[in-house]
Amino acid sequence: MPWNPEVYNQFKNIRYQPFFDLMQLISADGLKKAIDIGCGTGEQTYILSEKFVDAEFLGIDSSAEMLSQSISFHNDRLSFQQKKVEELYDSEEKWDLVFSNAALQWSDDHEKLFPKLLSLLSENGQFAVQMPLQSENILNQILFQLAAEEPYETQLQQWNRVSPVLSLDDYAKMMFKAGLKDLNISIKVYPIIADDAEKLFQFISGSALIPYLEKLDEVNKEKFIGEYKKRIAEKFKKFPAIYSFKRMLLYGRK
Repeated sequence: MPWNPEVYNQFKNIRYQPFFDLMQLISADGLKKAIDIGCGTGEQTYILSEKFVDAEFLGIDSSAEMLSQSISFHNDRLSFQQKKVEELYDSEEKWDLVFSNAALQWSDDHEKLFPKLLSLLSENGQFAVQMPLQSENILNQILFQLAAEEPYETQLQQWNRVSPVLSLDDYAKMMFKAGLKDLNISIKVYPIIADDAEKLFQFISGSALIPYLEKLDEVNKEKFIGEYKKRIAEKFKKFPAIYSFKRMLLYGRK
């Protein structure tokens, strides 16, 4: 999908706090080789590399648009590749850190994906993943409902994105089965204070809204956006408003 780094980074401070919270769980002990899955522009991978100076980092992302911003972050210990996470299914390479921040919610079949990612850990390897709980977040719920109604259901050819994110218990079981210890698994609310509905729309327009707009022509795209903004305003009623954005943080070590 055509990600726009400028739109995505409008809410950089909001999007980065979960990253920093996840990073704080990681230990430098034995960390020599790390992979950042869904690295985006590469800035967060660079921050990781600056904190863990004894490690070499590889950032992978499927978006050429996002990776085009990573050029300035390349160094002797940090490199980037355009690659889908599904390409790791055939990999036998081992990593001291498998890291992913706000990316794996775009990948399907987590019951298959997560055991594979966990299998890529080296002895004493660390697993650190953060994902938004899309199905529990209000803006995602409004979007899903709108896309399920006519005329948009027909215009989208009955397509609607069901979040692949599983329950906290599901991930805990997979991590435990993979032999991880020191488990730190939580759901945390990252509140967004919005002065108006437009701010909430702009927040989601840089991520979850993208695949919907891709499937609509220009006329229907504008109608869809207009109706979506209207429903956001109706849902929150009074501004300034708080949007309780929920995220799942998963950490463990072999």
